[in-house]
Amino acid sequence: MTETTDKKSTVETASPVGLQSRPHFPKIGETCSGSEILMRALYQEGVKTIFGYPGGAIMPVYDDLLKYTEGEDAWFHHVLVRHEQAAAHAAEGFARVSGEVGVAIVTSGPGATNTLTGVADAMMDSTPIVVIAGQVGVSSLGSDAFQEVDLVGVAQPISKWSYQIRRPEDVAWAVSRAFYIARSGRPGPVVLDFPRNAQTGKCEWQPGKVDHVRSYHPYPKLNPEAVRAAACLINNARKPMALVGQGVELGEAQEELREFLEKADIPAGRTLLGLSALPSDHPLNVGMLGMHGNYAPNVKQQECDVLIAIGMRFSDRVTGNLRTYAKQAKVIHLDIDPAEIDKNVPTDVAVIGDCKESLPALTALLRKADHHEWRESFAPLHAKETEEVIEPHIHPAEGPLLMGEIINLVAQLTGGNAVLVNDVGENQMFSSRYFKYKNSRSVVTSGGLGTMGFGLPAAVGATFGTDRTVCFFVGDGGLQMSIQEFGTIMEQQCPVKIILLNNNYLGNVRQWQDLMYDHRHSFTRMLNPRYDDLAKAYNIPYALVTERKDLAMQVERMLSADGPFFLECAVKENENILPMVVPGTSIDEMALHLDI
Repeated sequence: MTETTDKKSTVETASPVGLQSRPHFPKIGETCSGSEILMRALYQEGVKTIFGYPGGAIMPVYDDLLKYTEGEDAWFHHVLVRHEQAAAHAAEGFARVSGEVGVAIVTSGPGATNTLTGVADAMMDSTPIVVIAGQVGVSSLGSDAFQEVDLVGVAQPISKWSYQIRRPEDVAWAVSRAFYIARSGRPGPVVLDFPRNAQTGKCEWQPGKVDHVRSYHPYPKLNPEAVRAAACLINNARKPMALVGQGVELGEAQEELREFLEKADIPAGRTLLGLSALPSDHPLNVGMLGMHGNYAPNVKQQECDVLIAIGMRFSDRVTGNLRTYAKQAKVIHLDIDPAEIDKNVPTDVAVIGDCKESLPALTALLRKADHHEWRESFAPLHAKETEEVIEPHIHPAEGPLLMGEIINLVAQLTGGNAVLVNDVGENQMFSSRYFKYKNSRSVVTSGGLGTMGFGLPAAVGATFGTDRTVCFFVGDGGLQMSIQEFGTIMEQQCPVKIILLNNNYLGNVRQWQDLMYDHRHSFTRMLNPRYDDLAKAYNIPYALVTERKDLAMQVERMLSADGPFFLECAVKENENILPMVVPGTSIDEMALHLDI
């Protein structure tokens, strides 16, 4: 984000209700350190959970943090992760399920750079997090001091805002501004670089409140002409189709979406990140879009006459070959971010604004419609996929355990009320396809960046953001990228239900090697540890399922456990995730079978 703000013009003195009654809290105007001001600023933003890892350059902050995390009236709960990257991913998981801003605190140098994968992941998936990193003192900047790195420069391209706090006087302003930018408009990550002298230096404490940034307009004004043009196209459509993305959940517009779809009688496909924006059993929900989505919505994108994209960015995984994508359709794009308009797919009508506002405005102009014949045309395609792909995957007659049947069983036993967290690869695609959702904010996945190792720390974070059951599906590759977080689970007793779909391969890469590299499995077979011994070492209850007859019993045992549980499932080694849009092909050329 480019910013030209004069901070004096955006700071307002605030007197947060209840702050003065908190222990250790100085009176406004009282002198205290920059790290103490950070504590108050975080409390003022409503922060209750912090994920982090201490180190030399952030020690003053951690010294003050200790007194605010102890006792019955503690302000914060600090979760000590086992790797700084996990701090960022845990903050993402927390933010995704809670709708709040996730917070990570780490040290300088490698501590800070370790979080950057999580920052990039949050940027791609519009997840609001604030990363606060220690830094060498201002007088040492540029000297290649121990554990010094230009964090602001490195983070700027992959964050909404990155800023270095050089004086204690700037702490309250910077924190308030960081949270405002992270949570407003299209959400995203903010990085604050906190030199040691600004942590230890003292000044008079004045709470700050930033609710405006010059040149930053997070909520564009809705254009009534664009709304009317979109309504006209939809009212005259014979085969309308909606593509629903995560923007609906970020805008908290789930009810507005249902009212829009039901009035206009529009079938809706969902992106990977938008899966829980519409309940799985809603009659207008026609399935998941994209490379490994459902057959019917992918094919029908190439038949509809009006395509309505809502809070989604036309990812290459959704569109397939752009040269052939939806050329027959008029395209309406509803999005809060003007940068997404015409970026990948040319738009006939762009409705720029918060979908919480744009959807009701559009719905008000729509005629009550009945597209029964169009909707029914999806049914034969769905039946074909069910017969040829879904049923063989979730109800196999014999042979090794399959990922689909395990996921389907967990979905059934949780009744659509659990939160799905997954890692990246086959486990991600299978679980996203076969899990079920009744509630919003039920999917935590790495969509745009596709970060292996994301899932376990994100699942940890999710347990602090919701009281619902958190089911985490992972492959053996992704688990070993973040397995140190078993230590976090052990210490915090996070009630994560870990389901390892162990096929002894980097399965997704292996499938592509079979498809495009003549079965040359170049370094994709995995040598796995004894997971039972690892679980025992971390005091996490564990079970191994190798036979179908034991699956239901062990899943029920896992779900009934009060705390964490690790269920390892030995699955078919060469199982392929299907259907598939082979790279370079059109979305309607989706293959139900692969001749590999």
